[in-house]
Amino acid sequence: MITGHGGNVKALAHRLKCSIDEIVDMSSNLNPLGPPSGLMEFIAENIHKISSLPDVDAGKMVEAFSRYYNIDYRRVTAGNGTTWFIYTLPAALGSKKMLISGPTYSDYRDGCIMHSVGYTYSMACKESLFEPDLDQVSKMLSDKKLKIDTFVLCNPNNPTGRFIPRKRLIDLIMANSDINFVVDESYLPFMDEADNLTLIRETRFSNLIVLSSMSKIFKIPGLRTGFLCADPLIIKKFMKFYQPWSVNSLAQASVIHLFENKEQIKPFLDETRTFIKKEKQFFQNRLKDCTILRLFDSETYFLLAELTQEIKADKICRYIAERKILIRNCTNFKGLSDKFIRFSLKTREQNIKLADCLTEMDGIA
Repeated sequence: MITGHGGNVKALAHRLKCSIDEIVDMSSNLNPLGPPSGLMEFIAENIHKISSLPDVDAGKMVEAFSRYYNIDYRRVTAGNGTTWFIYTLPAALGSKKMLISGPTYSDYRDGCIMHSVGYTYSMACKESLFEPDLDQVSKMLSDKKLKIDTFVLCNPNNPTGRFIPRKRLIDLIMANSDINFVVDESYLPFMDEADNLTLIRETRFSNLIVLSSMSKIFKIPGLRTGFLCADPLIIKKFMKFYQPWSVNSLAQASVIHLFENKEQIKPFLDETRTFIKKEKQFFQNRLKDCTILRLFDSETYFLLAELTQEIKADKICRYIAERKILIRNCTNFKGLSDKFIRFSLKTREQNIKLADCLTEMDGIA
């Protein structure tokens, strides 16, 4: 259940008999510019906080998040990363059958498996450039035989990078008031106008649950911090499963520090978005003549690629790994196959290194 994620840097370093620092990890979707300036110093200066218990319910962290987004704190709860919420969703919502928009992150499915909850997929395909088919979703939600009560969507999606506009989602939610809608916005902060695209401030719907992660945008996955925003009645359902002191002291302090220094966050986000657009354009241009793969458009900083010749994902991942670069083999994403890989863009130098490896592979495939 916890296998198949990206970022197995330690195993590759051990196999190549090199240090972890020598590995370029382009398999994990983390901000290449993070963490924000000053955060690591703040963590070092506040390491003493681990000698005391944190807020039992991360209340001050919730308040900081609520002030930052200007929303009612009663509509927010904090957790040990969004993963905790994903695995708690089926039990807290009392789900019987979940519809998952795929291909996507496997944990939505694994959360259902953990709680013996049924699930099915609305699967986008390469012919439509992995654009989710909301007409199909609507039909499946209204199909009484399927008995779906919860719909889960990653927006923008991992690994395809596709994004469903706010209005289209709102229309779908309005038409299905008896269905719980879970929208995972973990990668939304990487998009321009994210503040206007988010559903965090949407209070009209009692059936809407929004997940917000700090791990990706601020490059702090090891701190394990995430938020869930929903109607207060849904928050109460999740709190029945909440374990005391779920978010550690250092994580709480770090998140509060970030949100209370709003003047530092905006320039960091602006710089990140500008950098990503520039590097994505550069990388796509660098590979425009590469015949072994086809890149799909993405609203994020990671790119999904289909291998177009006889070569398979395992072979190309091994070839690139020998050059101390880790990319994502997408074989175990339901809806994809051993013909798909994903890579998360990094610095210009590292992106050139990957592009050159792919070009070399093109010449010998």
